Amino acid sequence: MNELIISFTEKNEKHLYEQIYQHIKTEIVEGRMKKQEKLPSTRALSLYLQVSRSTVSLAYDQLLAEGYIESRPGSGYYVNTLENLYKDTRVKKVAVHPKKEQNPGEKIVFSPVGVDLSQFPYRTWRKITREVLSFEESLFTGGDAQGEYSLRSSIRKYLHAARGVNCTEEQIIIGAGNEYLLMLLQKLLGIHTKVAFENPTYLKAYRSFYDSGFPVKLISMDKKGMKVTQLEASGAQIAYVMPSHQYPTGIVMPIGRRLELLSWADASPERYVIEDDYDSEFRHKGKPIPSLQSTDSGDNVIYIGTFSKAVAPAIRVSYMVLPNSLLQRYRQQGSYLSATVSRVDQRVLDAFMQGGFFERYLNRMRKVYRVKHDRLMSLLKPFEKRFRITGEWAGLHLLLTAKDFVTEKELIEQAATVGVRVFGMSENLVGQDEQIQQKATIILGYAELTEQEMEKGVELLQKVWIGDEKERYNG
Repeated sequence: MNELIISFTEKNEKHLYEQIYQHIKTEIVEGRMKKQEKLPSTRALSLYLQVSRSTVSLAYDQLLAEGYIESRPGSGYYVNTLENLYKDTRVKKVAVHPKKEQNPGEKIVFSPVGVDLSQFPYRTWRKITREVLSFEESLFTGGDAQGEYSLRSSIRKYLHAARGVNCTEEQIIIGAGNEYLLMLLQKLLGIHTKVAFENPTYLKAYRSFYDSGFPVKLISMDKKGMKVTQLEASGAQIAYVMPSHQYPTGIVMPIGRRLELLSWADASPERYVIEDDYDSEFRHKGKPIPSLQSTDSGDNVIYIGTFSKAVAPAIRVSYMVLPNSLLQRYRQQGSYLSATVSRVDQRVLDAFMQGGFFERYLNRMRKVYRVKHDRLMSLLKPFEKRFRITGEWAGLHLLLTAKDFVTEKELIEQAATVGVRVFGMSENLVGQDEQIQQKATIILGYAELTEQEMEKGVELLQKVWIGDEKERYNG
């Protein structure tokens, strides 16, 4: 097939690649394009539609990332198989989450948890704060336990426009960090509820449930994310996932696996999926992946997000969107708890969003991080013989997986000898999983580093990890 009938209209404000993407996605979802059906090549379709080849490539890249199509080397693009398939271990040890502190002997730290604050509009933030404090004396009285209604309204509008989240202001709860929101959620779920986590995972969330006494199940992952068949067998009632950009593996969960997960949740009462959407704002190719909540028709997704990456960690503002069934439970059991974010901070953030400053800052940081990402990718070219580089489509870190039999410990110690700190994938593993740990994988975070620091850091890593190839392999 070399043709697709796509009507471009002047009234459509979307870019051409978005119109192509949306058309093909609709054709697949509504069954007019069958599974395993071959798509036109990018060259053939661009000639037929009279658009640039890069426009078609962008549309295909987005469809590929979301799992609607698959690429077969040397053959082309095919419609993916979208099947709604339904289908333990206690923790032995929990590793410490990587810290940002820099030891005296370290020159450069590739931290996966940092952000770049060099572009933050401090002057605007101070101006808004002065205005709020000057005209809002009532903010020093008690406020709504769920958070200021005006801020919840701003968050609702943002989530719907940027992430496709469907909710009302009443479903949103604002809290000081994800930890508080998870503690509140634990109260609503009940301590006997079994919770399943991907492995490796975000350890703070895991420890929050485990340390509170919840029965926790660990679920293996494949290249599509959490294995739903194993989830079904685990007997868990809650699945904690990061579908838009799994930490730390960088996996983007494709649409087929998302549908499996939602079908699992819909198959039994009191099953929920916690969607941690921690850094979905930053995607370096195509547009952001829609949230899992936007696809959920069964009201089974608990959506959690934060401003820590998009604005600044210090403001400590996160939010949770509860399904309606849990919202009723919250009103009965949790609404007496006071809001943990000051009304002043909430009003400042709300004014920052309503004034358009948040959107402008976010767009600026997308460009900043994309430049850093592209620069780091180019610097890592010499590493491709020894390492497989992944996780490059989104987020603020990359993964380097060794092709030989070196250990993570050896790589980390070698880096430390030249004053560079890096972090291993195994630091995010719960317990021992030999299958996951077969190949040493290093996480390289780049958000906090300047271009000069990245260049210096990669240069030093190249000396100890690459060096003279012939000399290294001959011992």
